[in-house]
Amino acid sequence: MITCYAHSLTFANMNLLHPGRIIVTCSNRLSVYLQQEITSLGYTPVRVFKTGVEVNGNLHDCIRLNLHLRCASQVLFSIKEFRSRNADELYRELLNLEWEKLIPAGGYFSVSSNVSNETITNNLFANVKVKDAIADRFRDKTGSRPDSGADLTGIVIHLYWKEDIAEIFLDTSGETLSKHGYRKIPGKAPMLESLAAATLLATNWNRQSVFINPMCGSGTIAIEAALLATQRKPGLYRNNYSFMHVREYEASMYEQVLKEIESNVTDVPGLRIIATDISEDAIHVSSINAGIAGVEHLIEFEVCDFAATKVPENGNGVIYFNPEYGDRLGEELALQATYRRMGDFLKQQCKGYTGYIFTGNLELAKKIGLKPKRRIEFYTSKIDCRLFEYELYAGTRESKK
Repeated sequence: MITCYAHSLTFANMNLLHPGRIIVTCSNRLSVYLQQEITSLGYTPVRVFKTGVEVNGNLHDCIRLNLHLRCASQVLFSIKEFRSRNADELYRELLNLEWEKLIPAGGYFSVSSNVSNETITNNLFANVKVKDAIADRFRDKTGSRPDSGADLTGIVIHLYWKEDIAEIFLDTSGETLSKHGYRKIPGKAPMLESLAAATLLATNWNRQSVFINPMCGSGTIAIEAALLATQRKPGLYRNNYSFMHVREYEASMYEQVLKEIESNVTDVPGLRIIATDISEDAIHVSSINAGIAGVEHLIEFEVCDFAATKVPENGNGVIYFNPEYGDRLGEELALQATYRRMGDFLKQQCKGYTGYIFTGNLELAKKIGLKPKRRIEFYTSKIDCRLFEYELYAGTRESKK
């Protein structure tokens, strides 16, 4: 969801090899971690807002961003920003753009949108207007039109329209980047991969010490930890993006970036990532997903109650829980004991580690019985969540200092 753009009207940029404005979107509260990723790639953010980061670049930069970023949702290349009070004005403006320079003859495109305009009551109506303008432009200039539909498997055109300011983008991603491509079996209530990656970036884990994930579920947290430690980027697990279908795309651009991320994969001698769950099915699913990601050999899976998880002594690492939140009253009452047990486990068996508990139930979090050092804000879907950080001193607090 895009919620904030700068309103500086620009000329159309249908040449993707020319520098332009790139908006990298993300889920709410992830932009600080997305900014870290983008900066580490050598880009200087022009602007950071709550659901995205703006940078300057061309198609090659869009390819790099798509393949590297863990916390992103879409990489949008701005084509034109303009004033539009209603659907007719939108249609006329888009009809004049040279779509035949972007979409190949016989190509396929789809349209997505984020619209807040008093004359539009249904986003689908705005989408149809965009499709009509592109189709009519093609018929006028070439005598035929490209195919279009709802699937995001070809070129994706994105419309952002707020009040009387509209901006049309090439969505160079297509399918969302929030899903990293390795999780073929999601399991029960899985955490979105981009959110899992962001929460790991929020921790103080040094990516070399022990990482323990009790209650691992479908394995997303443990797998993302392994990917992060070994510098495996999401682009390794996906082979179709919207940018691959535009006229100016050359496969050599993609292959160059793919070779770059493949060469950066690294081994971490002595790395230990431990994932446990009381469910045999969960461990089975986790193992399959880890195998698809190519990191099954890096994770020690075990079926057991979380309190029976073997915690290496002097690990000086991280313990990360992502327990259930309890949607109904009966579930919440039953989970109170679980949250107390998590607190006891951290206090008694994890001394010297840093503990993290991610939850969307702030009342249940009070049952943990530990005072958090940090409360880091996140959202999952529309649930207000926290990642609680606990320092688990090996001795007294004074001796730790």
